[in-house]
Amino acid sequence: MAKITIPEPPQSANLIQAGTSITGDIESNGNIRIDGNLKGTINAGGKVILGSTGTVEGEIICINADIEGKVNGTIKVKELLSLKSTALVTGEIYTDKLAIEPGARFTGTCQMDSRKPEQPLFDDKTSAA
Repeated sequence: MAKITIPEPPQSANLIQAGTSITGDIESNGNIRIDGNLKGTINAGGKVILGSTGTVEGEIICINADIEGKVNGTIKVKELLSLKSTALVTGEIYTDKLAIEPGARFTGTCQMDSRKPEQPLFDDKTSAA
């Protein structure tokens, strides 16, 4: 008897294009790329990519993130946060691993997995938990 396999759909990302401005909160179970402007919270169960033209005023909560644009707020990344050479971050960072390219600018505080076991980085309400 033949075995039927159903191919996995390709990984795609939600996209907020340059020239788009959103005020409010965004929740996604997958990946998201922001090249526009967001004022609010983004909670993604995958990777957040903030392009060089993108800005976020608020909170980013995700599994992994690549930041090329501007963030003014809090970034909570469960695994790896990469600040690219064009990144400008002002605020607080909470992550397990942090990679910073030469040229990236960060002003604020950073906490890297120094929490106690009874103080999880993510609460039960976030998809990144």
